[in-house]
Amino acid sequence: MSKATRAGTQSPAPHVADSHDLIRVHGARANNLKDVSIEIPKRRLTVFTGVSGSGKSSLVFSTIAAESQRMINETYSAFVQGFMPTLARPEVDVLDGLTTAIIVDQQRMGADPRSTVGTATDANAMLRILFSRLGKPHIGSPQAFSFNVASISGAGAVTMERGGKTVKERRSFSITGGMCLRCEGRGSVNDIDLTQLYDDTKSLNEGALAIPGYSMDGWFGRIFSGCGFFDPDKPIRKFTKRELNDLLYKEPTKIKVENINLTYEGLIPKIQKSMLSKDVDSLQPHIRVFVERAVTFTTCPECEGTRLSEAARSSKVKGINIAEACAMQISDLADWAGELDEPSVAPLLTTLRHTLDSFVEIGLGYLSLDRPSGTLSGGEAQRTKMIRHLGSSLTDVTYVFDEPTIGLHPHDIQRMNELLLQLRDKGNTVLVVEHKPETITIADHVVDLGPGAGTAGGTVCFEGTVEGLRSSDTITGRHFDDRAALKKTVRTPTGALEIRGATAHNLVDVDVDIPLGMLVVITGVAGSGKSSLVHGSIPPGEDVVSVDQTAIRGSRRSNPATYTGLLDPIRKEFAKANGVKPALFSANSEGACLACKGAGVIYTDLAMMAGIATTCEVCDGKRFEASVLEYHLGGRDISEVLAMSVAEAGEFFGDGEAKTPAAHRILERLADVGLGYLTIGQPLTTLSGGERQRLKLATRMAEKGGVYVLDEPTTGLHLADVEKLLGLLDRLVDSGKSVIVVEHHQAVMAHADWIIDLGPGAGHDGGRIVFEGTPADLIAARSTLTGEHLAAYVGT
Repeated sequence: MSKATRAGTQSPAPHVADSHDLIRVHGARANNLKDVSIEIPKRRLTVFTGVSGSGKSSLVFSTIAAESQRMINETYSAFVQGFMPTLARPEVDVLDGLTTAIIVDQQRMGADPRSTVGTATDANAMLRILFSRLGKPHIGSPQAFSFNVASISGAGAVTMERGGKTVKERRSFSITGGMCLRCEGRGSVNDIDLTQLYDDTKSLNEGALAIPGYSMDGWFGRIFSGCGFFDPDKPIRKFTKRELNDLLYKEPTKIKVENINLTYEGLIPKIQKSMLSKDVDSLQPHIRVFVERAVTFTTCPECEGTRLSEAARSSKVKGINIAEACAMQISDLADWAGELDEPSVAPLLTTLRHTLDSFVEIGLGYLSLDRPSGTLSGGEAQRTKMIRHLGSSLTDVTYVFDEPTIGLHPHDIQRMNELLLQLRDKGNTVLVVEHKPETITIADHVVDLGPGAGTAGGTVCFEGTVEGLRSSDTITGRHFDDRAALKKTVRTPTGALEIRGATAHNLVDVDVDIPLGMLVVITGVAGSGKSSLVHGSIPPGEDVVSVDQTAIRGSRRSNPATYTGLLDPIRKEFAKANGVKPALFSANSEGACLACKGAGVIYTDLAMMAGIATTCEVCDGKRFEASVLEYHLGGRDISEVLAMSVAEAGEFFGDGEAKTPAAHRILERLADVGLGYLTIGQPLTTLSGGERQRLKLATRMAEKGGVYVLDEPTTGLHLADVEKLLGLLDRLVDSGKSVIVVEHHQAVMAHADWIIDLGPGAGHDGGRIVFEGTPADLIAARSTLTGEHLAAYVGT
């Protein structure tokens, strides 16, 4: 055998490029992480777990994913970077082996009234091209089917230089859009009740206006007084027709008041631009109350809620128009698209079918493309974002998921697990932040953070296999196989909440009696009609306190103390103890440090580079003026109080010199929902999704109501914390309240006194009551998907 042949038979040495099979993190310090160092295997499924607030999101999202995205952004030119979000380098010593990160988080999709499931996923764009090519009669380009494009035309003279001469030519243009002109593509028209805008017995100067923010003390007062269109001292009922028209409807007009150029605009167009052009749920609470009181929204009579013009609705493909296609359940629309056989648009049809099939595959086949994206739950929004990644040809990508099982019935979690494994098997690195044992079980590698939350967390307690986690002594390991047992006895109802003929969304004329004085769980597969039944049929009256999944909004100036109203009694107690006014003890008011304006840090904008936040040198990050910090209560200044945890503050205000019952009550509620570790002055922007929801729950618990309606309160909760939540729900019921919970977590189902199960499927296959009774009866019958999974869970 020749020397060359012999050499060829030896196994080649591994290529140096194949040695980079780990993501290495050393010295991560984002938020509460304490110099965390770990190595994560690539092309594997790694699950990060730990109690809520232990630092999972800080490690995965704020460190690994953030640095990957920042480095990709740096590959663009400075000009392009100027238009992109600027990201600071995370606090970490070494980050090695990163790949492109695709983040699929829980952030709700934009609540813009023009945004729908179809526009958010590009399915609408493909349908518009399809109808513009195949629709009969042909009415124009794809924008002729868009409810965001209005039909406009114009003509005029154009001046241009040609051959050294100035030439004038007449030009005309026309754009055919699909927008319904009556509702401007929103699908609904509004009618404003003028009696809610002003008291016509008073003059403007006497405070006639009842619109939030329209005070005569500020700029509006100057404009109304100096515009000259009416007399601000005359009662509104005595206005002439012209004066009233100017007050209410006048088009934007330039005026000069006190030598300042201003624009005057009538109240109605101003309200429509500032309040009614946004989604009602995204408005500040006091403005939302005003809008709900003063404005009635009705379906547009011209387009019947389809948002599209008559011309766009006249063009059809196989007997249906684009409005009917968007209104169909996506699983039915996928069947319709599958029957189309048009070689001229074959590539488009292939992509459209794949997108629609992905909806069905991911468990969202019950939605329709015209569903407003702001109405999707957190879990639905997250899965909608996943659509574009299914079937993607990209490999060696890092996919980052934030609790992908949120809002999923145990039956649907199996399907989600298969999708995560599919992404991994294509050669991708999949990082998942998760609490559910069903998803942790499929991991190749588990990282458990803790041991506690907040300052008690931020370290890696365990790294290894699922079996290793089970036998470990971490909180997750000890609770991994926890199973809530059925109650030996269930409570007796004290009455019933009657729902008759409920038809919201996919409900099919549902009649049900929800027992009162008990813990009632409403369950069913995703899309079966649970939220439609609860939020659509239980009127939000004075006696009903509803805690839904809408995100709480807060800037970096907001914190648990300001959000819950805790700061008010604290400020008053400080003021009383020191004989000064309460405003001094607010970092957003008179007590703020003048150098940083109460922010504690000074932000320096560096254009396309990441901005820098440096601790204020004057107040040393305490946010208050030095003179304010000289005032004490119980031996502590206001900055020291805001640096306390909820548990510490509870003891501080519960007894002794600083005893403040009003503050102590709020702190007790925060501790009840498992937030005892939170610092009361930490910015809301640093809280995780689960922490924000429990903060909202603690705030709403203060409201006096007989019926509490909770929408998936276990979101973001660790297995160990679910036990505390069940204790809280029991205490609420034992205190005489009725608690109705929309929930998928089997521990909550097992602990319930009464279960109402909807189904049997999703969309038009659901919307019916398939079981009513005790958990024990549901398990004994095993007649529904929920019954089968609950029986397996409790081990019967």
